[in-house]
Amino acid sequence: CHNGHTLCSTCKTRVHNRCPTCRQELGDIRCLALEKVAESLELPCKYYSLGCPEIFPYYSKLKHETVCNFRPYNCPYAGSECSVVGDIPFLVAHLRDDHKVDMHTGCTFNHRYVKSNPREVENATWMLTVFYCFGQYFCLHFEAFQLGMAPVYMAFLRFMGDENEARNYSYSLEVGANGRKLIWEGTPRSIRDSHRKVRDSHDGLIIQRNMALFFSGGDKKELKLRVTGRIWKEQQNPDAGVCIPNLCS
Repeated sequence: CHNGHTLCSTCKTRVHNRCPTCRQELGDIRCLALEKVAESLELPCKYYSLGCPEIFPYYSKLKHETVCNFRPYNCPYAGSECSVVGDIPFLVAHLRDDHKVDMHTGCTFNHRYVKSNPREVENATWMLTVFYCFGQYFCLHFEAFQLGMAPVYMAFLRFMGDENEARNYSYSLEVGANGRKLIWEGTPRSIRDSHRKVRDSHDGLIIQRNMALFFSGGDKKELKLRVTGRIWKEQQNPDAGVCIPNLCS
């Protein structure tokens, strides 16, 4: 304030623009001396309790916290706007207990997705499936949506961890029938990316509805699509300097 009393910008809004010490009206006078003091402070990351050991000058700390690997993850469930956040063990328990997702152990899967009257459905999300393999958790998504004017189905995998860890794994998805098949191979995306972001980037197996119904067989009036897949770890070969698949049974 004009009498020299100082407070931060956050507190300024809480005291309704009146100095809490002398009750004078506050201006927009910056206290450069205290700003210099703030810049010189080194503080721990706010995710210290979650395991982050880093210490930063104040303004660097704010930038770091937006990308800190120890920051909580958002719930990866796609069927609702769930606001729950937490670490991976907490979210696995949350998905199992609160969302009742399918939990599987193993690196291969064979899933069947069914929908009656699929031509009347423009958007649908099937139950999330969580896989545990290589000591990690993966989320398998399957949904229907409009891609431009075309109705499509899409399957994709997300990794429950950060992007740098997700790059250590690969996965494949396959659908087919009548001597024909479609195969997708890719790297799972981290759950740091929302399921909508992954879907909108088309980073997964996309099947047009007519082709999905062809694979379903019958009279094409019901979706009965079988999706098989596997997950493997890309293991570095120290002699050749290349990655080789590390498969699990």
